[in-house]
Amino acid sequence: MSVPLLKIGVVLSTMAMITNWMSQTLPSLVGLNTTKLTAASGGTLDRSTGVLPTNPEESWQVYSSAQDSEGRCICTVVAPQQTMCSRDARTKQLRQLLEKVQNMSQSIEVLDRRTQRDLQYVEKMENQMRGLETKFKQVEESHKQHLARQFKAIKAKMEELRPLIPVLEEYKADAKLVLQFKEEVQNLTAVLNELQEEIGAYDYEDLQSRVSNLEERLRACMQKLACGKLTAISDPITVKTSGSRFGSWMTDPLAPEGENKVFYMDSYHNNRFVREYKSMSDFMNTDNFTSHRLPHPWSGTGQVVYNGSIYFNKYQSHIIIKFDLKTETILRTRSLDYAGYNNVYHYAWGGHSDIDLMVDENGLWAVYATNQNAGNIVISKLDPNTLQSIQTWNTSYPKRSAGEGFIICGTLYVTNGYSGGTKVTYAYQTNTSTYEYIDIPFLNKYSHISMLDYNPKDRALYAWNNGHQILYNVTLFHVVRSDEL
Repeated sequence: MSVPLLKIGVVLSTMAMITNWMSQTLPSLVGLNTTKLTAASGGTLDRSTGVLPTNPEESWQVYSSAQDSEGRCICTVVAPQQTMCSRDARTKQLRQLLEKVQNMSQSIEVLDRRTQRDLQYVEKMENQMRGLETKFKQVEESHKQHLARQFKAIKAKMEELRPLIPVLEEYKADAKLVLQFKEEVQNLTAVLNELQEEIGAYDYEDLQSRVSNLEERLRACMQKLACGKLTAISDPITVKTSGSRFGSWMTDPLAPEGENKVFYMDSYHNNRFVREYKSMSDFMNTDNFTSHRLPHPWSGTGQVVYNGSIYFNKYQSHIIIKFDLKTETILRTRSLDYAGYNNVYHYAWGGHSDIDLMVDENGLWAVYATNQNAGNIVISKLDPNTLQSIQTWNTSYPKRSAGEGFIICGTLYVTNGYSGGTKVTYAYQTNTSTYEYIDIPFLNKYSHISMLDYNPKDRALYAWNNGHQILYNVTLFHVVRSDEL
């Protein structure tokens, strides 16, 4: 029950108690009981029937009390005859009683009016409280909705910020890496300072002259050395990172003294532009090059530059083309009889590598496969001017199982794959028409070799490894006479 309703209940309960007191206590004050009234003549008055006494003239009698519809007390009094003395004790007692009843009735009326006003006030307050309660509910619901919107907005913001967490983690890792680089640079600077103090007495031009002299002596020594057997391959030297995943690059082993042009051919098919760089330094550090447009697109990555001309396999054919780079004209074309082409007998990595042209100390070669040799490797020595086959050797090594191949001093070396841990596992000697299985590992740094050729002038392997142009030094076994040095 609310507070206003409780107050109304207290007022009504008080009125009921007063009414009950008047109905039960008032008759006893005048000598009457609640069930019967005794008259002077000995007769009785039943309150429920309202019968008057038989001799009402002898004295004042109160014979009943009751409540009206509004809860007020009502008394019925029988007055004596006028001849009775006004100073009679009963008369005086009744008059006092009437005055008390009148005072009590007035008090009850005042109380009733106050109760009515309080009730109206309570009803008004109750309406106001109900209105306030509705407003509080509205405010509470609005507050909940507002909080829900705020929570949703915060949650959305958190979702936006969540992807930044791994970025921040990378920044932390990068910061650590920068600190490591800083320490390494400081250490390297200290080492260089020490080296500078140690060699400070030497003049730079003098050192450069001594290095150049040593290089010339080594080249002269290499030219005097007879052909040898491959025994080791050095770690790779990354010269440049450029182009697509597949391609070829080379220098001319018969270039004039002092000329060191680099030739660059990106992709393995549907291309006909060859870049020519003036030097290895230009190739490594600049994009200054001359572009040659071939008359036909090439196939595979087995092209070579030899004595000023580029030799390549015409796309989707077994035709070999000799193209002069100075005059930009075709000097010779010839079909390589029975050679598979168009990805029929490619190396393990694919790429239309059916026909692989090579050069070594002995001249120009072609490595391919034929149906007549059951898809196994065939080696042909070619005349560089006419492109006619001088001599041919059939091997028993399946070409599709070979990763790549190169020729050094007339011996074909074959790798067992083009990715992962690569090794040279097969060697075929054309001078004796014999072969052997060998085990010469070399580091496949970028996991996808699509070109591997030997340059007899540099005594080095040129490789295209997953968009990186690589050099390998080779170690050959020689028997050198002391009078040649």
